[in-house]
Amino acid sequence: MKIKGLRWYIITLIGIATIINYIDRSAINIMWPYIYKEFGISDVDSKNALALITTFFMIAYALGQTLTGKLMDSIGTRLGMAFSIALWSISIALHSLARGLASFNIFRFMLGFGEAGNWPGATKSNAEWFPAKERAIAQGIFGAGASLGSVIAAPIIAILFVAFGWKLTFVCVAVLGLIWLLPWLIINKNTPDKHPWITKEEQDYTLSSVKNTNSAVPEKVYTWKELLQFNNTWGIILGRFFIDPVWWLFVTWLPTFLKEQFMFDIKQIGGFTWVPYLIAACGSLLGGYYSSVYIKRGKDAAQSRKNAITIGCTLMLIALIGLVACLSQLKANPGLAMLLISITLFGFQFLINNLQTLPADYFNGKNVGTVAGMGGTAAVVGTLCTTWAVPFITQTGYHSFFILGAVLVPLAWLSVLLIKSKNLKS
Repeated sequence: MKIKGLRWYIITLIGIATIINYIDRSAINIMWPYIYKEFGISDVDSKNALALITTFFMIAYALGQTLTGKLMDSIGTRLGMAFSIALWSISIALHSLARGLASFNIFRFMLGFGEAGNWPGATKSNAEWFPAKERAIAQGIFGAGASLGSVIAAPIIAILFVAFGWKLTFVCVAVLGLIWLLPWLIINKNTPDKHPWITKEEQDYTLSSVKNTNSAVPEKVYTWKELLQFNNTWGIILGRFFIDPVWWLFVTWLPTFLKEQFMFDIKQIGGFTWVPYLIAACGSLLGGYYSSVYIKRGKDAAQSRKNAITIGCTLMLIALIGLVACLSQLKANPGLAMLLISITLFGFQFLINNLQTLPADYFNGKNVGTVAGMGGTAAVVGTLCTTWAVPFITQTGYHSFFILGAVLVPLAWLSVLLIKSKNLKS
């Protein structure tokens, strides 16, 4: 049996995995403002408690990005992705057994480690299955899953919570990941050079394009220490360190912001929070399309991605400055607040898939997963810093919250400028 366009089936499954990934991780953020009192936590301590739970998730996520990146390079994306989603599905199910902060922290740690594998796994899989001119749009499809997961998560979690309570909600979302394993293991039998279902035309197109893309890059497997000697590695690491926390500010704290700023109940949160993430999904697809169009016109792949990163940073900065300037007026206008937040997340998704694709542009296949994992770890470290800052800077309002985001964006853009050429030592 031969399947035309097999690579698009692979990236679609990765996109679905990313949707499930975000449903699972978002569940506690959506329900937390309405369940923390069950664990004897006061209103004053609720933000610090959520920050602590998030910290355990992010520490494991940081470790998992680097370690699972190496795992993907060692055992391949088929088994590596299966391991990751099985682990995180079991972990989210265990949340239903939580009895307090200690057990939540343990289960969030497990969840973070498992979910981390999705990103280096997707980046490596795209490098294996897609040539440079298609890689960003493939990454955009996978990245859109992050936004669509957040779109779906808010109403689904709200409905399940109202109908069944928080315990069964965790169990229900866990089932999704376990179901995903079946088509993944059936369809993704092997890499393009050995897959029994790939057509000869697609195999030749994929393998020749990937080979040509990396022909100038030394076929050497670098250690973590050696990779840190390259400016290109540091550009990717610092870019992720500064820009990813802006996304996580909203993923973690948007439900709390809406409750405190506009006094929303969980049904209103479910009815509102999907909008910015739907707009973000459009940004993910358009950002990948933008760079892909220019690459097909003969432009340098890395420069096309840098241009997309510049556009995304510009949109984010404008929207965040607008939130800072208009926050006092937004209390009576939640619609305008959601519009500006939507533009911020659109800009983030427009750029992030291009930034995540850069490891495949600058490193050969045996190092892509490792560099992607290092960038992911840096993103988590940056996010941990902002996570602990939020309870302190939002004691009297959210101006500092949005100022923090506005400061991080240009720092990320400047970091990407460290990447100057395809010479690994540039």
